[in-house]
Amino acid sequence: MARPVDEHHRTSPCGDNRRRPVVCVIRPTSRSCRRGAGVAATACALWLSGGCGYSTDRPFPTTADDGQPIRTIAVEIFESREFRRGLELQLAEALMKRIEAETPYRLASRENADTLLTGEIKEIRQSTIGRDFRRNRPRETAMTLIIAFHWKNLRTGRTLVERPNFIQTVDYVRPLGEDFYDASQEAMDKIAERIVEQMESEW
Repeated sequence: MARPVDEHHRTSPCGDNRRRPVVCVIRPTSRSCRRGAGVAATACALWLSGGCGYSTDRPFPTTADDGQPIRTIAVEIFESREFRRGLELQLAEALMKRIEAETPYRLASRENADTLLTGEIKEIRQSTIGRDFRRNRPRETAMTLIIAFHWKNLRTGRTLVERPNFIQTVDYVRPLGEDFYDASQEAMDKIAERIVEQMESEW
């Protein structure tokens, strides 16, 4: 696995064994989209078996500005400016897994949801931070992911959380067999975790 440079991890305790419905998102079936299937299968298996639940100690708001309860969220596949395809699907899978596991909100379709989470993958940068001088090849590479996201109340249109430039950096070591895919999966997991943390913010 790629090693994260930014440390923002918060471990959610297990203990809520209540079963909740899992909502599946229909995704394209092209070859480039299949890499995220393992993550989705793991998330679904976890919840169908009544596994680890969200922490009730975390201050996720459950009432919106209009006084109505917030129970559901729709997650749209992010837009992407990147020529590499499939990154937006990796991020969607990571976000849905985090939301189901760590928040009181249920996933729903846009038509039935109280709130909507959208966004865009704006840029991915790579830079060499360590070089094998014998072979004149990069040894350690940093990958920086830059996204924007917007969470809003679908009933009122009011923005709940918006971050126009949200950044995550991870690094990977080629001689250890790590590659761009390892780094991108780690970056998506970490940034999804941090997006969910932003949803705890006071509005």
